[in-house]
Amino acid sequence: MFIIRKERNLAMPRTFQYRLLLYNLLVVISIACAVSFYNYHSYYRNAVQNETENSLGQIQILSDRMEVAYEEMVNIIVTCAERKSLFSAPGIRRSDSGELSYISVYASDVLRDLCAISGYSKYIYKIALYNRGVILQAGFAYGSSNDVNDIVNASWFHDLLSKENTQYLLSLEDNPFSVTKYNTPRLLPLLRPLKYASTVKPEDAWIFIAISPRLFSDTLESMGENQILYAATADGTIISSVNGDSFDVSGLMEILKNAKETGGSFRTNLSGKDCIVTYQKQSVSGLIFFQILPLSSLNLDHGVIRGTIFLIFFFCTTIGLTLSWIISRQLGAPIKRLKKRLEFISLGNFEPDQSIESDDEIGSIGKQINQMSNRISSLLETRVQSEKEKRDLEIKMLQAQINPHFLYNTLDSIKWIAIMQKNSGIVQVVTALSSLLKNMAKGFNEKVTLRQELDFLQNYVIIEKIRYIELFDVTTQVDEEKLYDAKIVKLTLQPIVENAIFNGIEPSGRNGLIEIHVFAENGVLYLTVKDNGIGISPENMEKLLTDTSRVTRSNMSGIGLPNVDRRLKLVYGENYGLTIESELDQYTMITIALPLEF
Repeated sequence: MFIIRKERNLAMPRTFQYRLLLYNLLVVISIACAVSFYNYHSYYRNAVQNETENSLGQIQILSDRMEVAYEEMVNIIVTCAERKSLFSAPGIRRSDSGELSYISVYASDVLRDLCAISGYSKYIYKIALYNRGVILQAGFAYGSSNDVNDIVNASWFHDLLSKENTQYLLSLEDNPFSVTKYNTPRLLPLLRPLKYASTVKPEDAWIFIAISPRLFSDTLESMGENQILYAATADGTIISSVNGDSFDVSGLMEILKNAKETGGSFRTNLSGKDCIVTYQKQSVSGLIFFQILPLSSLNLDHGVIRGTIFLIFFFCTTIGLTLSWIISRQLGAPIKRLKKRLEFISLGNFEPDQSIESDDEIGSIGKQINQMSNRISSLLETRVQSEKEKRDLEIKMLQAQINPHFLYNTLDSIKWIAIMQKNSGIVQVVTALSSLLKNMAKGFNEKVTLRQELDFLQNYVIIEKIRYIELFDVTTQVDEEKLYDAKIVKLTLQPIVENAIFNGIEPSGRNGLIEIHVFAENGVLYLTVKDNGIGISPENMEKLLTDTSRVTRSNMSGIGLPNVDRRLKLVYGENYGLTIESELDQYTMITIALPLEF
């Protein structure tokens, strides 16, 4: 036990140094972790950026290749639709069957040559030129006598035939042909009327090309292994995809269809995986090509990352601990002296100690301690006591100001009612006066509900209306029912209404209206008192809330507007109190702002 106590005693003087080292260690470790995290994040971000840029390049290459193929197909259909000389107008002029057969064979050869020249003949499922009962065909699929009917009866035929010459939007449609050797279920059709056959109906002279989806699947597969690539039409129909069976891209297609940019990349979640999507949209064909890059499949060199993070963490920790030990040694001694001096001050010894003063920052603190120690105790005690007494005295004095003239005037009113009316009006006035006196006799700093304050005000209004023979009316509007339960300091509204009667309505010599409006905004309770009296001139407005000597002798409470404002600021703080708006001979509106409390 003796050894344990001895070790504890030896450790006590090093408590600050130990804690400083511990705190610095935590700071150093935090910094090392932050630097390591930043380094990893930067490496990861750069890897993602590089992969994204590579993917954008691949998608651009894919789009360019498919655009070349598409332009070749469009060139074929434009050539066939607009250049009559290529086919010597087969079927337009009739002659003997030998000449017609010769022309047809020649035109069919031209169609096959056009397909071959394009370099994409193996992807042209069928090309058919129809002109008033004569059909010429080429492509890798065999023709049939029903081909014309199959094409004309296809759901997309009239829609494609009626498009403008500049519209070559591709769509994936069901194969319309009843017989097909290669069993291609869907095709991408292009259809245009023959311009040199303008004298006939468009449906009687047209050129048709059916593009096989194999063009897209072969191209996607040629972009490399393990690539997740898609080709889709403008309406979001997937033409072909590679390695994309595990993803649900229906939501993604909606985003790509509505994208305003023709190309770019964005990050999204697909089938529970965080992915980068790069895309390219073709303006004429409407084709959309995009690639999906799951972030989990990125090739990151984890060995390099771990080694770099370890080195950064090790050097940060070593350097930080060394600096922490040096700093703790330098700060330990002067801080111990400051601690000892503060212990003396806490015991009431305010004598200065020159040993804690020096030219560095800690010495400056010592100088300030010596300067403050001579007066801190008396200053704090005197100020706190003075402020407390001043606050309590002001509130008591403000609440205790009750002018006896009000009692005299009220008794005078009771006398004249008794002489003139000889009825129950005396009961009404005496009841109101009794309620007033009972409420005013309670605690000086009491808070009541808004409902109680309005009842108190109603008693006062009853007396004053009898006194002035219905010279004025009072209306009250409370925006929300719950505000009736809001707490306010007693005798807040009465002095404001009293001021409206004596200084606003009575001098005007006409019937007046006092409007009270209660509402709340942003946690503040607002009470406005508006009268249609004589108003306040601008020069009197400035000193109305500052001149505490202006109190009318006939007032009930003798509490003027400046005292009401000061009283509310003492209770609630300087941000609350009264504000005044007025226009001479028009109106005066006083707004009371209080914190909303229940």
